[in-house]
Amino acid sequence: MSEASGAGSPAGSARRAEALGARLPPLLVAAERVAATVAQGVHGRRRVGQGDSFWQYRPFLAGDPASRIDWRQSARSDGAAHTRYFVRETEWEAAQTVVLWCDGSATMRWHSRQASTSKHERAGLLTLALAALLLRGGERVRLLAPDARTASGRVGLERLAAELERLPDGEGLPPEARLPRHARVVLIGDLLRPLAEIQAAVGRLAAVPVSGHVLQVLDPAEALLPYAGRVRFQGMQPAQETLIPRVEGVRDAYIRRLAEQQEGLAAICAAAGFGFSVHRTDHPPESALLALYTALTPQTGTRAAGGR
Repeated sequence: MSEASGAGSPAGSARRAEALGARLPPLLVAAERVAATVAQGVHGRRRVGQGDSFWQYRPFLAGDPASRIDWRQSARSDGAAHTRYFVRETEWEAAQTVVLWCDGSATMRWHSRQASTSKHERAGLLTLALAALLLRGGERVRLLAPDARTASGRVGLERLAAELERLPDGEGLPPEARLPRHARVVLIGDLLRPLAEIQAAVGRLAAVPVSGHVLQVLDPAEALLPYAGRVRFQGMQPAQETLIPRVEGVRDAYIRRLAEQQEGLAAICAAAGFGFSVHRTDHPPESALLALYTALTPQTGTRAAGGR
């Protein structure tokens, strides 16, 4: 065997990497690719709290105890018209548990000709990509399922991918499961069930208490109803079908009904302390992932120069 193709050669390493990649679920490979793209624009989920690692200086605010003033940093403002006082903040280093739910109901399996992927495929991609980002930041992650285990590190991500693949189809609502108090929850689905049912499910989570974010994933045809003329709409079950002689005549009413659903979802989330956003499957997954990741980052005061 020549050196170029030996076990320790670049060619041999490439073959081993290809063999390893072939054993990973394609969804996990795609999720890590999306996560890597988004990771280039973020630098970890830093939070103010008890810790030893310096994070930032911020201006002294009314109500802050004088003992928190960093006199050395404040002295650097001498010479200005008025001395400015600064507070030194440290980073909260305790990992947080983030619980993820990906809707596996039948309606999620559909996609129109306007999209190249189903809602379920996109939701799974975003779930795993978000998990990859969170695990990189040192967070603990688990799925919202009765027997799910908390994961950490690279091995944990692979286990999450396997658990996600084994989840039952579900009924379009997050299941009841014991959750750690003050965890963060992310719910990803089409959320087309009656608002009363969704409100009950989100209310159960908020009572734990937990907080988090809800992402509605829609096919572009669901968002726009772009059809024209006589169209027969079939449901996910054989007996579910509706014939509409002229779709243009119902489009405005349909869009109003969808807007009412989304307004109701936003109100439910606001009352529970959750965020809410919408993602279409014909849009890049990176934009939705960055929005989700940012939504899980608590907003703080003004960063010092060079900070985030």
